[in-house]
Amino acid sequence: MLKGDGHLSHDLDPLDQGPKDACGVFGVWAPGEDVSKLTYYGLYALQHRGQESAGIAVSEGTRILVYKDMGLVAQVFDESVLGTLRGHLAIGHCRYSTTGSSVWENAQPTLNSTEVGGLALAHNGNLINTGELAVRLAPGTIRATTDTEVLTALLAQDGSRPIEDAAAEVLPQVRGAYSLVFMNETTLFAARDPQGVRPLVLGRLERGWVVASETAALDIVGAVFTREIEPGELITIDERGVRSRRFALAEPKGCLFEYVYLARPDTSIAGRGVQATRVEVGRQLAREHPVDADLVIPTPESGTPAAIGYAEQSGIPYGQGLVKNSYVGRTFIQPSQTIRQLGIRLKLNPLREIVQGKRLVVVDDSIVRGNTQRAIVKMLREAGATEVHVRISSPPVSWPCFYGIDFATRAELIAGSLSVDEICQSLGADSLGYISLDGLTRATTIPAGRLCRACFDGDYPIPIDQDQVGKYVLEAKV
Repeated sequence: MLKGDGHLSHDLDPLDQGPKDACGVFGVWAPGEDVSKLTYYGLYALQHRGQESAGIAVSEGTRILVYKDMGLVAQVFDESVLGTLRGHLAIGHCRYSTTGSSVWENAQPTLNSTEVGGLALAHNGNLINTGELAVRLAPGTIRATTDTEVLTALLAQDGSRPIEDAAAEVLPQVRGAYSLVFMNETTLFAARDPQGVRPLVLGRLERGWVVASETAALDIVGAVFTREIEPGELITIDERGVRSRRFALAEPKGCLFEYVYLARPDTSIAGRGVQATRVEVGRQLAREHPVDADLVIPTPESGTPAAIGYAEQSGIPYGQGLVKNSYVGRTFIQPSQTIRQLGIRLKLNPLREIVQGKRLVVVDDSIVRGNTQRAIVKMLREAGATEVHVRISSPPVSWPCFYGIDFATRAELIAGSLSVDEICQSLGADSLGYISLDGLTRATTIPAGRLCRACFDGDYPIPIDQDQVGKYVLEAKV
């Protein structure tokens, strides 16, 4: 039996984990501004990308101070803590672990020293040659068990060189997904892997610059979106402004799952709002999988935009049939077996008077293991729904991600072993329809050749060495 350990748990039921978000990163160079509070609010806007730990590094020009802890951004930081973090530049991070356990030692930003000063770094993504990189370091160099710690140590290894030059030499040797913000005592840096798997954007403040994982984080601090940082690009920000250099040729392969689930709906990717894309995905889903029904309802909140699009295209009325308890996303106490048997009801509950006697279309963003959808179908039937038709605004998730999303293994993914008809039967639904991969791709308006779609088709754009990957690849070597 699972016992409560007093730690924060992202899932109500740890046996039913959905896709875990990539981390969120934020950096600001703004003399005269309260950079720690800007970073706090930027991380607050990126909280959906990682909920295990949070941290901020700040410098006033002579030393770097890092404060980090386990928990949500608002749990880690308060006014008194932020008041001690003074300076003209800062970086921040909110984490979901994809390499290394969820412990304080692995929280970010990481901090290392060089011959000429300090280096702090925050990373969104996941490296796939971490083990190979780690053997280049002297024994005892790293204290944590993350790919980020290894990368930080490599950048600091030859401390006599400027960090910008070290990064230009080290980053071409790194394989995998990485959107980085890093800093020394005076300068802010940012870099994105040659495939640009994870997003990273640049914004302008009245008295400085901001880099962040999503445009929504620029909005919350009042920064004006300037541009996306290009794949294979390294930028440097200091009193001379923004400088750019390329360390690798761009081979764009942006993550398709950002459009499905990861990014906030008020974020823009490649010049188009994510909300508009998700509504169009719903329209395409209705074209591909029509059904006679009385009401379209979303699984809140992730299914809402696609459900709106499905209703618009199909002409079936849209309504709210499920109510979400917004305060159950994290809990200090693991549920007892009795409570777990109630399933998803602690998070979602049906509006009986809305769904009773209705033929329903239930729209959700993805199915990973199927436990949540199975529970939803069951509770809607118990509330009086006469038919339950499940529609999913992504193709079947059949393959694990090695680039920064902690999906289940292929054996645990329901679509890894069952056909759509078998999944439908497993859910207890009257019908099940997934959007096609081509349909989803068209809705993004991005050419298929510029997207990573590996979790749907198994075609990994950055070749994977199975011996080099795995969440605990460094811990296994200890």
